[in-house]
Amino acid sequence: MDWTLSIAILIGGLLLSMGIGLPVALGFLVINVIGTYFFMGGERGITQMVANATMAVSTYSLAPVPLFLVMGSLFFHSGLARRVLDAIDVLIGRLPARLSYLTVTSGTVFAALSGSSLANTGMLGTLMVPEMVKRGYKKHMAIGPILGSGGLAVIIPPSTLAVLFGSLARIDIGGLLVAGLIPGVILAIFYAILIFVQSKIDPDAAPMYDYVPKPVSERIKIFCRDILPMAAIIFAVVGSILTGVATPTESGALGILAVAVLALIFKALDFKAISTAITDAARVTGMTFLLITASSTFAQLLAFSGASAGFVRWATSLEMGPTQTLLIMALILLILGMFMDQVSMMLITLPIFVPLAMSLQFDMIWWGLIMLLMLEVSFTTPPFGLLLFVMHGVSPKGTTLQEVARAALPYIACVFLLVALVIAFPILATFIPSLM
Repeated sequence: MDWTLSIAILIGGLLLSMGIGLPVALGFLVINVIGTYFFMGGERGITQMVANATMAVSTYSLAPVPLFLVMGSLFFHSGLARRVLDAIDVLIGRLPARLSYLTVTSGTVFAALSGSSLANTGMLGTLMVPEMVKRGYKKHMAIGPILGSGGLAVIIPPSTLAVLFGSLARIDIGGLLVAGLIPGVILAIFYAILIFVQSKIDPDAAPMYDYVPKPVSERIKIFCRDILPMAAIIFAVVGSILTGVATPTESGALGILAVAVLALIFKALDFKAISTAITDAARVTGMTFLLITASSTFAQLLAFSGASAGFVRWATSLEMGPTQTLLIMALILLILGMFMDQVSMMLITLPIFVPLAMSLQFDMIWWGLIMLLMLEVSFTTPPFGLLLFVMHGVSPKGTTLQEVARAALPYIACVFLLVALVIAFPILATFIPSLM
């Protein structure tokens, strides 16, 4: 069978199943059974599919996923996140648009302590939006910074999405995790510059209000008490990977230990926080592993039918340079992000993208980071960006989804600018991994 017909049947059938409303996992299962029967020898192929599914979720590289999820959930439910937010609020002092700056700063810190974009957005939205509305902030100044900083958890370690991406794409997970450190900080700076420009153009969008700054001695005390100890969590996760002391899996366990010890010290660790963290992590992990099980078989079908190899031969035969091919990959993710979630996008595209990227001899960590940045954009692209719905749920009454999407647009532009920088200067992504 010609590879174009094979890829049309498999990809087209999958998109059709999603279009008629089947859950993603069920859609993959249906197409896998049909494809396996026709391409892999009937009943014997289905038996092999079951065996492959077991192998897909038993890989050691997926072990950090539940650990990072438990760590982030425990960080939020124990109250440590609120303590950090209050401390940063005091340290920022009196600035125009200070609550917007507070959101970006807190979101950046939370990204390095939780690894979950949805959790970051939900918490910042719940805590910050009512206060911003009370202070007279316009919606785009209240909503935009939360959407932007919430997405930082996609690239700043410990990112659960980066672990999934690295596992599916067979990229060094430790290197991919730390590759997002420099770009993540740059993106946060872009957000701060954007807030500065917006507040200068329209001062009434983020009005000043009376604020009595704390004495310097009090700020130092708050920093040492509420901010500095949190560095132990970052060092336990990122530092242990960088120094080679721990693998990503072991760093996840160290991160949980660091959060638990700090919560115990601050008398914030209780049974409810622990049970909620474990329950949340188990729910998300179960759903994710089910999708990965389906995806692994789908990738094998693409390879066995000749679709992957045929697509790579076709793409490399076009008169396009590596950069143009990379931009087309990014564009595909951007379009898919308007209609489906990030895990589904990875499951559909990586079986084709990874062989193509390897054939073009891309640095896989650099390439992986660019793909992660496009996945970050897809969190906020209408009409189905997940962060848009989370933000809409915690926005002031009467806020429309269109207003939320418009507030996200300047922050999406900042991510595009960062993608251009990473493409032009690959060292931004490869420098820290090269030190490992």
